This record gives sequence, structure tokens and C-alpha cells, in this order.
Amino acid sequence: MNAQDIFKKSFMQGFGAPDINTYTILTSLIITCVLACYIFVVYRVITKKTFYSKTFNISIAAISVITAGIILTVQSSIVVSLGMVGALSIVRFRTAIKDPMDLIFLFWSIAIGIICGAGFAVIAVILSVLVTLLVMVLNALPVAKAPMILVVNADERDIEGGIMEAAKKFSKTANVKSRNLTSSTMDLVIEVKTDKGAELVNAVMDVDGVVSASLMSHDGEVTF
Repeated sequence: MNAQDIFKKSFMQGFGAPDINTYTILTSLIITCVLACYIFVVYRVITKKTFYSKTFNISIAAISVITAGIILTVQSSIVVSLGMVGALSIVRFRTAIKDPMDLIFLFWSIAIGIICGAGFAVIAVILSVLVTLLVMVLNALPVAKAPMILVVNADERDIEGGIMEAAKKFSKTANVKSRNLTSSTMDLVIEVKTDKGAELVNAVMDVDGVVSASLMSHDGEVTF
């Protein structure tokens, strides 16, 4: 055995994990499963989407267990870890995350898998409790009321002033977002903030030349 072999042997032993046994693996994975189920329940309670995706929620929980298994595997040998990095580098996820809250739960799930796989279950439990409290407290804070969208169709082009005057009677703010004009008709899209939707629509319909008026709410961004 020459100096090069001794160096290689010491290098490989330095990155090994001789303490990993069946009991350690089962304990880490069971704790990860419990915390993954906890994340599953928290996501179901907190999410307020119109269409709840159960498959996405299951994926969040499964990611924790899979990540913990990967971390436990790469601890056994540096050769395995390098091979795992090379194998995972070819994976591409093209599913767009539209809701930032979903991104939070994905990172939370991955973090739990990494922490539990590394053997720091106490940190994972504390992290889960703190994240739950943080998300629930911030989610309970009141926000400004989202504006509503008033769509007006008219068969005359010169009645915008009358429409805006009628809209401002029952709205705190009224801002024109879009104008669509033809030779004889006009379509207006107006952003309004009101608690008297029925009165506002009736007032706009009373303007001469208005054919139809629609008031719609949305769950988009809120303007303060």
C-alpha cells in the first residue's frame, strides 16, 4: 500500500457514515412520515383555493419522505452521493407554481426531508411548529378589500361622463381600465371599490344609452 492508497482510504472513510443502521433509517423515515402527514393537514386547512388539488397535497407529503431517503443514502458513501447528484441533475420539473403559498409548502416539505434525513428530528419538529404559527398568523391578518370590475356596454360613444358620474355615487374610487370604441358603440371596463354593488349597477343602467352593465369580483392582487 503506497501513500496514494492511504490517502484514498482516509478520504473515503472521512465521508462515510458507519452509524447508519436499520434502526436509524426506520426512525428517520417514520418521523418524516409523521411530519409529512402534518404538512398535509396544515396545507388542507390553510389553503383557500376554489379548486383544492388533493394530488398536489399528496405530492408535498411524499416529497419529504423521498428527500429523507435520498439524504440517508448519500450519507453512506461519497461515491453514492456523487452518483446521486449526477442522476438527479438530469431531472427537470416543468410544472409552473402559480400560487406562492404552494412554493412555501414545497420548500417546507423538502427542508423536513433534508433535516430528518440528516438526523436532526428535533429541529424538524421545531421548524414545523414555527412555520405553522407564522403562516397562520400572517394569513389571519386583514388585508385591503380587492376592487371589483364594472363592465359597461353602451350604444353611444359620448356618455362616458354620465357613466363615471353614476359609478362614483356608489363607489369610493372609479378608474377606467379599458375603453373599446366602434363607430356606434362603446365598451368600458372600470375598476371600482364599493359595498353597494346592486345600487351601483342600477345607477349605471339608468344612464341613457347604456345597454348592459356587469359587476364582477376577483381574487387577484389587492391595491392599497
